[in-house]
Amino acid sequence: MVALKAVRPAISCSSSGFEIGRSVPVPKVGFVKLPLPASSPSLGLSSGNNARWSLVQAMEESTVAITNDRADVISGENLRQMATNGKATNIVWHKSSVGKLHRQELLQQKGCVIWITGLSGSGKSTLACALCQALYSRGKLTYILDGDNVRHGLNRDLTFKAEDRAENIRRIGEVAKLFADAGIICIASVISPYRRDRDKCRSLLPEGDFIEVFMDVPLQICEARDPKGLYKLARAGKIKGFTGIDDPYEPPLNCELVLPQKGSNCASPCEMAETVISYLEEKGYLVA
Repeated sequence: MVALKAVRPAISCSSSGFEIGRSVPVPKVGFVKLPLPASSPSLGLSSGNNARWSLVQAMEESTVAITNDRADVISGENLRQMATNGKATNIVWHKSSVGKLHRQELLQQKGCVIWITGLSGSGKSTLACALCQALYSRGKLTYILDGDNVRHGLNRDLTFKAEDRAENIRRIGEVAKLFADAGIICIASVISPYRRDRDKCRSLLPEGDFIEVFMDVPLQICEARDPKGLYKLARAGKIKGFTGIDDPYEPPLNCELVLPQKGSNCASPCEMAETVISYLEEKGYLVA
């Protein structure tokens, strides 16, 4: 934001640049919002015969006043740039003096997202709970984002249509990112059938902080388990677009961990949890 006492000549702001018009006196102080390239940290005005623009050094939360054809920094620490993100406009990122490293030091662990994906009935929620319990016994702070639980509140406005499923995963990914930034080990237990949606969630986090765990359990085993009776309803045509029946599941191609079950050979939830914990220990997530 730039405070102006007078503008001579008149300036028209646009995304393509600035146009010079006739001289117009401005009797009152006004505010203009300027399109600023991401590479420019601060902006000041210099008005003269050529109506030049020049960069000035400014600090956060400062105001730049234009008086007698020169720019003066009045106060603050770094001139903040208004941003547009999606449909949100005129927003500013406010940085806290307490950051992720401070929180991790406090918790004696590193924040990350463990993303458990697989068919309905593959054991995602069971693993998430076993993993949460095992880490709790080690004095580590976790939080589970279960696909069904999230639809009780945050995502209760979403259906199971393709576009809503994508939005469901996007929201869970953004919340998981916040937990990781808080220094918490976030365990997301969601079918998340499409690779592109999972990859978008991965891209939200720093390299290595998104740990994809694939519950590699064949459809026939998941359907035989059918703990919620959903496969039976889908086979009867009472549920449309059910993953594995009439909607595809795209298995990960480059996930961090695969937990398979072939036939009756299946590790217990506690054993699978220990496999994940071994990975966390190896990568240094259980220390600050």
